[in-house]
Amino acid sequence: MARRDIDAHLLLPLQVARDAASKIRPGGTLRFMGCVGGRRTAAGRAFIAALTAALPAMTKSLALEVAPVRVNLIAAGFVDTPWSASLLGDGLDERREQLRTTLPIGRVVGPADIAALAVHLMTNTAVTGATFDIDGGQQLVEG
Repeated sequence: MARRDIDAHLLLPLQVARDAASKIRPGGTLRFMGCVGGRRTAAGRAFIAALTAALPAMTKSLALEVAPVRVNLIAAGFVDTPWSASLLGDGLDERREQLRTTLPIGRVVGPADIAALAVHLMTNTAVTGATFDIDGGQQLVEG
């Protein structure tokens, strides 16, 4: 399982960036998706913490390696999607309510929020090598 996760979350984006860079116009962009969940320290989370930490570092290095193509990373917290619903099952409504009452933004992050950030990163040609957290402030309020 660890090898599969390394392949999917590190080696695949690395290979995509290297292969795609020559096919993207100068100033174009590669945008990767990650998460913020691995930033919380907890027993048994060493592997996910390492993967989570590696993506921003890889993004910075790739931004230099494939320039003038821009490379950025969106690191999401909980996003209210069908995939989240399948993971939480009966606990989905409880999680939504908990987030609505604790997040500084007072609501749950949705797919449109992620899409708006992705469009911004594609159109703002001054941004490269950056990681953007989009979690509604979840990291600020959860320990």
